[in-house]
Amino acid sequence: MKRLITAAGLCVALALPAAAGNLETYLSFDKSMPPGNLAIGPDGRMFMSVHEFYGPELRVVEVNKDGTTTPYPTENWARAPQEDGDGLNGVLGLRADRDGILWMLDGQGDNQTGRIVAWDTKSERLHGIFYIGAPVSRPTSFLNDLAVDRDHEAIYISDTGDGQNSALIVVDLETGRARRVLVGSAFTTPEDTPMVIDGREILLGGNPAKIGVNPITVDPTNTWVYFAPMTASSMYRVRTTDLLDEALSEEELVDRVERYGDKPISDGSTVDTGGNVYITAMTDNAIGVTRPDGSYEVLFQYDEDLP
Repeated sequence: MKRLITAAGLCVALALPAAAGNLETYLSFDKSMPPGNLAIGPDGRMFMSVHEFYGPELRVVEVNKDGTTTPYPTENWARAPQEDGDGLNGVLGLRADRDGILWMLDGQGDNQTGRIVAWDTKSERLHGIFYIGAPVSRPTSFLNDLAVDRDHEAIYISDTGDGQNSALIVVDLETGRARRVLVGSAFTTPEDTPMVIDGREILLGGNPAKIGVNPITVDPTNTWVYFAPMTASSMYRVRTTDLLDEALSEEELVDRVERYGDKPISDGSTVDTGGNVYITAMTDNAIGVTRPDGSYEVLFQYDEDLP
């Protein structure tokens, strides 16, 4: 039987069982190691961000074959920043590319600008750092997730923000230039829908949680970027070439965005070669898929094992 690995904010679909009885637990972590995102390198090594909302000591770890974890990339880098700048403030977005570069989206914090830290997992050396500063990043920004496009040497970031000015950020890896696009658009801001999990409405800052763009992924051919607000009933997509075209006005770019299909309130996502977008349907304790024909299907749902 194949396996399904799940973690907060990401699903990695190795198989898609329809019944709870087919679920196999691949790895378990205690409360000190709450999963954020998973990234699998080309050599099969597994890396995991540790969810920052729970105040963990470690930010990123390597998950060993026996289920143990090792601070990653180094003892210093895996923890809060030191005086010399080494260290990570808070990482959710995590991707490994075909060359073995691990891309870590390190959100802004006290006295720290948001940035992307790239680590070469083959040579175990720092590959580069790309800063996401003002005015592209704003005081209300929350740099949530990223998609890596090595064909165009670009990275696409979902800035969840405060729900009003949520946006995508496009980073040119050759120049380091970053641009903020689709700011406050219908494709990046939340719908007016309550977030109810296990019969309880979720609040954020004492108000009903309505969260902007979060899930973002790019297809294996680096042709389309798929994204959506967490609180939304639609998945959207836009061509990478359109996101990268600086000659397009904001209005022209908005016209290039397509509604791809239905979805529930969701967190992380990934897409396969057939255009099936897999999502973590957090309010349904499920993993589902948005099909190329626009329909949505629940692939796996189980209250006990997918909380």
